[in-house]
Amino acid sequence: MEKIKVDEKILQIEEKAVYSLRALYSKYGYLPYKMSKFEEYDLYVSNKDFLLGDGVITFNDDGGKLLALKPDVTLSILKNSAKEKQNKKVYYNETVYRKSNEGNFREIMQVGVENIGVVSPYDVFEIVLLAIKSLDEISSDYVLEISHLGLIGSIIDGESEEFKREVVDAVSSKSAHALCEICARNGKKEKLAPLVALVNAFGSGDEILSCLDEIYSAPKYSVAVSELKKLYKLIEKAGYGKRVSVDFSLTGNMKYYNGIVFNGFIKGVSERVLSGGQYDFLAKKIRGKESGAIGFAVYTDLLGGKTEKTLDFDTVVLYDESTNEIIIFETINKLISQGKTVRAVMDGQVNGRFNEIVDIRGGGKC
Repeated sequence: MEKIKVDEKILQIEEKAVYSLRALYSKYGYLPYKMSKFEEYDLYVSNKDFLLGDGVITFNDDGGKLLALKPDVTLSILKNSAKEKQNKKVYYNETVYRKSNEGNFREIMQVGVENIGVVSPYDVFEIVLLAIKSLDEISSDYVLEISHLGLIGSIIDGESEEFKREVVDAVSSKSAHALCEICARNGKKEKLAPLVALVNAFGSGDEILSCLDEIYSAPKYSVAVSELKKLYKLIEKAGYGKRVSVDFSLTGNMKYYNGIVFNGFIKGVSERVLSGGQYDFLAKKIRGKESGAIGFAVYTDLLGGKTEKTLDFDTVVLYDESTNEIIIFETINKLISQGKTVRAVMDGQVNGRFNEIVDIRGGGKC
């Protein structure tokens, strides 16, 4: 029997993205990771601040154990890699279940990459490079925004949790006015200048990174500045420097994230289609040992769900009760062998977009 080859014309945009991204990650030695649709609810309760939203669908299994449809993949990978000593470099294509802005649960398709274990500077670069290449697979018009949480972390280190939360929220909102009010109210005016600099520093990598040494010359900033500049030089070497911008308003949850964080955007989609970063703190919490971790997810459900083709099928074959079934079969088979997509319709109205009609009613031949 002749095997049917997959025709890329019939794949939806997000389906094409999944295939191309899986091929990309495999080239860099990442292995496929498959998980169950549900996990024990306790995993999500103890890490609810990490999740985007607080809604989790739960149910009891036959033994009375409370389970949840997975709202996140990273947590499960970390949990299941807790006993492994070697680095875990995996990619996944999974559905997660989260609440939408309207309050309803929805399925969200994700393709992602995780590197867990001893994470070297090259590992950080490789993940960021894969994030850029992922965007490049999806669209020719894209940008990756990057930040380093070490800068804001060095400024607010040792302060109260409330002060940290307010500052992070203000930086995320790019509100210099809010930072002035927060620092004045807490008697921290010495922190205002470096914080406002974070809010104002966004743009091309060349433009922003050339100013960092002047703004953040104190030794406590040296590690973050050095890591960010080194990363950008590697990105430039790979030929993607102009595809990257720096934006220090990218903060994330600093109880879990540290170091490099990033978001990816493509033209025509208002939301970020990719997000990721280093999450050593979360890895240590779940794995129970010193551990590095970095990864990202691509939200393929945001890519549209529309096919790039303009037709639903190429040809309609019309037949009626008097048409010989062999003639119907031979007509359709001949058209398919010519590379056409065909819909057979018995009399009736034809719905959809197509190029031509082949009428074999009354037993006629093609």
